[in-house]
Amino acid sequence: MNNVRTMIATTALPYANGTIHLGYILEAVEADIWVNFQKMRGNICYFIAGSDAHGTPVMIQAEKHGLSPEAFITKMAREQLADIEQFGITFDNFYTTHSPENEQLSAAIYQQLQKAGAIIRKTIYQAYDPLKNMFLPDRYVKGTCPRCNSPDQYGDNCEVCGATYGSSELLDPKSVLSGATPEARATEHLFFDLPHYADQLKKWISGPHVIKEIQNKMQEWFDAGLQTWDISRDAPYFGFKIPEEKDKYFYVWLDAPIGYMASFKNFCAKHPGLDYDAFWKQDSKTELYHFIGKDIVYFHTLFWPAVLMASEHRLPTQVFVHGFVTVNGEKMSKSRGTFITAKQYLEKLNPEYLRYYFAAKLNGGIEDIDLNFKDFMQRVNSDLIGKIINIAARTASFIGKFFDNQLATQLTNKPLWELFIGKQSEIADYYETRDYARVLREVTALADKANEWIAEKKPWQIAKEQGGSEELKEIATSALNLFRILIIYLKPVLPQLALSVESFLQIAPLQWQDINTPLLAHSIKSFTPLMTRIEEKQITEWVQ
Repeated sequence: MNNVRTMIATTALPYANGTIHLGYILEAVEADIWVNFQKMRGNICYFIAGSDAHGTPVMIQAEKHGLSPEAFITKMAREQLADIEQFGITFDNFYTTHSPENEQLSAAIYQQLQKAGAIIRKTIYQAYDPLKNMFLPDRYVKGTCPRCNSPDQYGDNCEVCGATYGSSELLDPKSVLSGATPEARATEHLFFDLPHYADQLKKWISGPHVIKEIQNKMQEWFDAGLQTWDISRDAPYFGFKIPEEKDKYFYVWLDAPIGYMASFKNFCAKHPGLDYDAFWKQDSKTELYHFIGKDIVYFHTLFWPAVLMASEHRLPTQVFVHGFVTVNGEKMSKSRGTFITAKQYLEKLNPEYLRYYFAAKLNGGIEDIDLNFKDFMQRVNSDLIGKIINIAARTASFIGKFFDNQLATQLTNKPLWELFIGKQSEIADYYETRDYARVLREVTALADKANEWIAEKKPWQIAKEQGGSEELKEIATSALNLFRILIIYLKPVLPQLALSVESFLQIAPLQWQDINTPLLAHSIKSFTPLMTRIEEKQITEWVQ
């Protein structure tokens, strides 16, 4: 490996008003695999996230639960992180946007935006609920999309066509809180001058920062003309007060992405050797990667880079975008019974199965990922357990039974071993570009070759006819070395399985460079099953 890279990777911040669902787990798994790979390669990669804590929805949910917003978000963040961690996702720092660091950074960035002349003051007419006596945030108005006429869309953007707009543009608007038709009332708001940064943004997107499909989508927004962006909200609102303003708060989408910076600042405070400014200054030599869903592309590829430009901070190196999770071909929906929370999954199934399945579907594109239960069971049972883990399961017992768990001093299948290690650059490239589906296809193809070789050598027959011969020892040792290489290739995807294999082989945590050195003349533990197959009954019970 050449120079060590230094980087920050983030996931979008899960919103603090509900439990974690499988859509967020997809994103966290995609990012965690990439971060694990970078760390295995010897790069420095800080994995940063937190809970997105502000906004009217949080305030209303807290009220429903009889809690203060602060107590509610603390409780939710704790629950969310517990679910996330059970999927083997290891953040270096998981924080909250409701923090002193974020309040200070949001105020400082806002003042830089003012200084840059990027803040415009306008009187607007906003939706007001006459029954609840409050201004309604866009998400609390629903109606028909003014662009594509899809019904039941939120007041800020359409989930069908992706258009963004103000709630006043909705057709047939209704308050989500009371069902009343909102009244338009005058109020003064603060706007960020997004159109001013159009040329800089066009230049930025023409680089390698987003994939082609996202560039094309952004071009549509440029063609339609960028709009100034309302960054203020009226009281009552749970968030940060805007400096020198009366009863005005930062809109959640201003301080939420600044939460990436705040979470990292909090991390730096715990690690005194880390220089926060070196990562966020305009000329930073470090790298910054955001993993997000395609529903928040607008915020991360237009608003956020423009705010960073205006406040003289560094821009993201790349914004990685993924699709939604569908279940058996249908959009996740509570009414259709296809909305699955992380907790519901964890009650019945091994989290590493889902990591493996998501990896088998992720290819660096923005297509939706379908969780098809039949396919899910087939891939785990047939590929992961039946092919990959099977290599160890069918050969390790010979080492225990005849050779006191001691591996041979040489390999007997040098050409096959060289074929396995020869795939490392190709597989590393697939990880780098988040084409995990290709990683798993390559690993499965290698597992097929190993199983074919074992079938040809018939170690069970040698054991039966000759007992503990040197030939048997070398065949079993060679098979376990092939298995070890596959586990190195799979470790970013299946960290828990890798941990079990490291314990079984009695070795230090596997690193990428270990691929090139075979494990010989080494004592291992007796083999015990590393994973169990999924029974159809488990899936049926889970679905019910």
